[in-house]
Amino acid sequence: MRIIDREWREAADLQPSRAGLALALGGAAVLRLWALGSGIPYMTGVDEPEVMDRAVRIIKTGEFNPHFFDYPSLYIYLQAAVGVVRFLAGAIWGHWSSLAQFGASDVYLWGRAVTALAGIATVWVLYLAGLRWGARTAVLAAALLAVMPLHVRESHYVLTDVPMTLLVTLAFLLSLRAHERERVGAFALAGAAAGLAAATKYNGAIALVMPLIACWMTPAVRPSRLVASLATLGAFLAAFLIAAPYTLLDLPGFLNGFAHLATMYRDPANTVAAPAATYLKHLRNAWHWPATLLAAAGLALGATRAIKGPGRVKWTLAIAFPAVYFWFISHQAIVYGRYLLPIVPPLALLAAGAVVSGVSQLRRYQIPRSARNALIAALVLLAIVPPAYSAITFDAMIARTWTTKQAYDFVLARIPAGSRVTIETRELRLPDSYRTDHVRQLRDKPLEAYAAGGVNYLIASSQCYGPFLSEPARYPGEYADYLRLFRGAPELARFTPSRDHPGPELRILKVAP
Repeated sequence: MRIIDREWREAADLQPSRAGLALALGGAAVLRLWALGSGIPYMTGVDEPEVMDRAVRIIKTGEFNPHFFDYPSLYIYLQAAVGVVRFLAGAIWGHWSSLAQFGASDVYLWGRAVTALAGIATVWVLYLAGLRWGARTAVLAAALLAVMPLHVRESHYVLTDVPMTLLVTLAFLLSLRAHERERVGAFALAGAAAGLAAATKYNGAIALVMPLIACWMTPAVRPSRLVASLATLGAFLAAFLIAAPYTLLDLPGFLNGFAHLATMYRDPANTVAAPAATYLKHLRNAWHWPATLLAAAGLALGATRAIKGPGRVKWTLAIAFPAVYFWFISHQAIVYGRYLLPIVPPLALLAAGAVVSGVSQLRRYQIPRSARNALIAALVLLAIVPPAYSAITFDAMIARTWTTKQAYDFVLARIPAGSRVTIETRELRLPDSYRTDHVRQLRDKPLEAYAAGGVNYLIASSQCYGPFLSEPARYPGEYADYLRLFRGAPELARFTPSRDHPGPELRILKVAP
């Protein structure tokens, strides 16, 4: 089995580093599990309810059709399975005696733990893939991913991006193994991993390019490359449909949902100027300049190796998926930093390869090994320390008591259950015992309209009113609307952000009947 190219590596780089892997996994675990319960249940992530509410609905109704096709159903099903385990455990512990007492807020922490574990597992899978480049490259790649702030942040939420990234990275590893084993079954397994990635989030389907490229760059595959390619495609489709069966079972629902989703991503009203440049800024801000420049150097090195060798197949696989995926998301109207996550592992591997390979070339000039090791250590520190600091800062920030938590506690303590509350931010979620409405901006309706509609309380957020109040000359109409609202409704409480209490300023107002 061909695992590594020995042309440019030292003997010390040929054996796996268990200590290095343990450090990378330990750091990844600390950064992803720290403050994992932050914001539950009052300030969940923007799209977390899209997964959790449907998972709990499956548990309570027994109907496995999610009736929601913005995401495929694999991660929803996995969270439903987690919810079943959580419910059974809670019943044993005496927390509830029926499903009627069980809700999404009871399973959020467990669901987030699954995402965090997926993030940690991605570091391990990347390390296994990186061993094809050598132990030092594998450890450095794992470390770069372990401290990557974007990956750390998204590993705290029940969203599809982190688990999809795990499955894409698994498809990368299995494609490398398939090239080494030269058997149809190995390529089919890599195709199945890509199918599961697509069943987690549609963009994961792009991972299929890796096993197909590996297949056609492996002349000795048995019985033939055509058969292996067909097996890869078949395994991809089978895995996708098994994990997202209502794609076929509710074909009209899927087609309508997918068409609506595609329209949103092509809507000119949602278009961000220069999406590619925006994504590059996201990457630079998360990884900082040293690691970003190393990734760019790794891409250049990878392109060179893919053309000239040695190790043409592994380098081609490392650069092909990031290139195709980045091109794809750069042509969509909606841009979020988390959409970059699937290309972060291969970029980490390329950055690590640039460090180790580049320094190893210094042997030609008879530079002592100790000097080369010192240079590698310096580059590692430059690449690792800035993003690690940002990741630690993020965890420390979300661990604090936010203004949303203060407002949530005030509502529960001072506002009667059953009250109708209108909130202009989706970051604050109240229990089902309150009749809650979320609006874009409270100023869109006069105070009298809220009173006529039976609203008892309003919660205003500086995320909405802040720009208008800070620049009244620029927004005279919006400023006047909010001023009338704040003067007409008595203010019960105001929670202003500070160093110890981050978050938006929140004002709780009473609506006179």
